[in-house]
Amino acid sequence: MTEVSAEAIRAAVERVPAAFRAMPQFVSEPLRAALGRPVVVMAESANPIGCFKGRGTWLAVEALAAAGEVGERSGLVAASAGNFGQGVAYAARAHRVPFVVFAARNANAAKVAAMRRLGAEVRLAGEDFDAAREAAAEYAARSGWRLIIDGQDPHIAIGAGTMAVELTDAVERRDLPSMDALYVPVGNGALIAGVGTWLKAAAPATRVIGVQATGAPAMTYSWREGRAIETPTVETVADGIAARVPVAEALAIMRRCVDDMVLVDDDAIVAAQRELTAALPFTVEPSAAAAWAAMRNAPAGAGAIGFILTGGNLPPPGD
Repeated sequence: MTEVSAEAIRAAVERVPAAFRAMPQFVSEPLRAALGRPVVVMAESANPIGCFKGRGTWLAVEALAAAGEVGERSGLVAASAGNFGQGVAYAARAHRVPFVVFAARNANAAKVAAMRRLGAEVRLAGEDFDAAREAAAEYAARSGWRLIIDGQDPHIAIGAGTMAVELTDAVERRDLPSMDALYVPVGNGALIAGVGTWLKAAAPATRVIGVQATGAPAMTYSWREGRAIETPTVETVADGIAARVPVAEALAIMRRCVDDMVLVDDDAIVAAQRELTAALPFTVEPSAAAAWAAMRNAPAGAGAIGFILTGGNLPPPGD
């Protein structure tokens, strides 16, 4: 099985489609003023699907197609709150692989519509993401189609790690300052698993800080205790990180490359979303604002800290 390693991440950079590489990365002057120290922003929403999921999902679908596990007559099944499903749909369409995605009945309607535009068949099931994930697993078992799980497939974390390669390469070129810490939103853990794996190899002085919503803390509790801890419910405005069942594979990687996990409440996330929208030339969804919410309470210091702006797919007005 493919291992999530620094070598695999570096080798994957050129396999990520150009549309998902070289996203904007810069020191934000308004955010520097807010914290009194340099703040590095990597805007992973400036791509065809408006979020960070395109890198890893492309690598995962490409690998499955190359291995003959999926094709025109044998498709993919997944569960998604919306962004992961968009990434899989984009790659599946390019590889001519049919794709069925399950989302919760209360899923972000704009993300559901976006998945359908990209060619996915979207089925609504359950009251939250993990209920949709159970429905997806049942459908895959019945149909014989390949189930792909965010946080479990190693290629997804490897693709996410290529973001960190771009950051450290920019530091090496002196386009960005070296960072004391990078703050990363955590849902199923694939993003921080990939980013953390690369940073521990290439920039070990940079602390890797995961951020979750207080209403969806399963991976935080699991990371702290060293074992999977499910929560009975999730309740947060940050739908992209609203998972109540930990993914064991991602958790195992997080245990060796994450320095700390921080919880932020919805009020802080909404305030951070508002502040980022005013400060940056990008749309910011709540999940993407969670990192900035945590950074507002970061320990004082003069060194640069940074975050990955993970997406800008907002629900329709009034939703």
